[in-house]
Amino acid sequence: MKKTISLLITILFSVLSHAQAIQCVGNAVLMTNNADTLFIFESNPELISKIGPIDWYKLSDTISPVTSGTDYLYPEHGEGYMIKKGNAREFFWVFDYDSLRIHVDNVEVIQSCTETELRIEGSIPPITYLDTLGVQRKITRKCRVIYTDVTWDGKEWIDSIAVLETNFTHSIVVDPTPVATDYVIIDLMAEQLLNEGISVSVNVDSIVTNIYDPVAIKAHPQAIVTTRSDKVENEPDRPIDPETLIKRSAPLEVEFRANALNAQYYTWNIYQGSDLILTRNEAQHKYTFDHPGNYRATLEMSNSQGCTCQSEDFEISVSESMLKVPNVFTPNGDGTHDEFRVVYRSLKEFHCWIYNRWGHLVYKWDDPSKGWDGTINGKPAAEGAYYYVIRALGTDADMDYMSKPKYSNKLKKGELPMGVYQLSGDINLLR
Repeated sequence: MKKTISLLITILFSVLSHAQAIQCVGNAVLMTNNADTLFIFESNPELISKIGPIDWYKLSDTISPVTSGTDYLYPEHGEGYMIKKGNAREFFWVFDYDSLRIHVDNVEVIQSCTETELRIEGSIPPITYLDTLGVQRKITRKCRVIYTDVTWDGKEWIDSIAVLETNFTHSIVVDPTPVATDYVIIDLMAEQLLNEGISVSVNVDSIVTNIYDPVAIKAHPQAIVTTRSDKVENEPDRPIDPETLIKRSAPLEVEFRANALNAQYYTWNIYQGSDLILTRNEAQHKYTFDHPGNYRATLEMSNSQGCTCQSEDFEISVSESMLKVPNVFTPNGDGTHDEFRVVYRSLKEFHCWIYNRWGHLVYKWDDPSKGWDGTINGKPAAEGAYYYVIRALGTDADMDYMSKPKYSNKLKKGELPMGVYQLSGDINLLR
């Protein structure tokens, strides 16, 4: 480190008013820190009394007079002093900042998966003194550690600067970073002196390490739902919010993203209950949940440095199928029940036919999110009753009953297996 001008620190503990009793001469600043007052001097200090001639005493083994009845003093580094006027007294101590500089021979950076340790070889002079009662006082020295890190902005990792203030000791621990960086260690005392307004060129004492490649992994895993429509009112649990995983209607497509830095190996596991149903080794992949049930997705990451990282579980619930049919709709343009639509969830197949009273087909569609708007060939249909026929299959449908005749014998008359829908009835069109 480069040597700068000599800075001296005066620490005052007072019964007198600090700001009123003593004044600095020359290029100096007054600082306060809790109950302490600090005078920062450039080069040779001179203190002047603002309350007129006073008695000055040095605090050594005993209190001994320095000068009497004067309004100034040239203090010595490392000495304690007392000023006295009448019964009022004030005590202070003087330190030369050059004697308090951080002397660093080497900084060893030790990286692990969970922390980075900066081991400092050198001297870190303490600031200690004895108060008037003979009790040793110590001012904790602090430093600022600056290094390159990353921050997740909601969509991607962006470069950022990590700043940590900590006690200036021979071992400083910081959070690991997944990107290459050097480490800058700044003596806050020197920085504080500079920031307080000393007008000369002062080099802030700092330590800059070499650049180190990362060891640790940092990740922000996501499970993003593929939305199927902006607004579908007749499908409860429809995926419309890609950032939220709650109970959803099938088919449910989810894109799993590791969003990891400094990871080389990935293992995505998807469980249904306690059963492992899928393993993928890509950082990013998609999976469609077709069947109802409760699922759990986990991610494990590792790298060639031997570090591992595991995400929190993603809980995914897929709804059972459901199909409900209204008995009336009012296509009058008022925005309420203007279409004949079913209410459904978790369907993989759907067909609906509409017949008039004479049995003629007037409308059909195959998308359960859509419906009949009450027109025939573009013209409003007459009021009255119409007949619908619906055939649908849920994602939970068991089709074994179609290929195994004995299966159907287990069902009651007219009963269909779960997820199989064969519905018919009247729908009333009212305007």
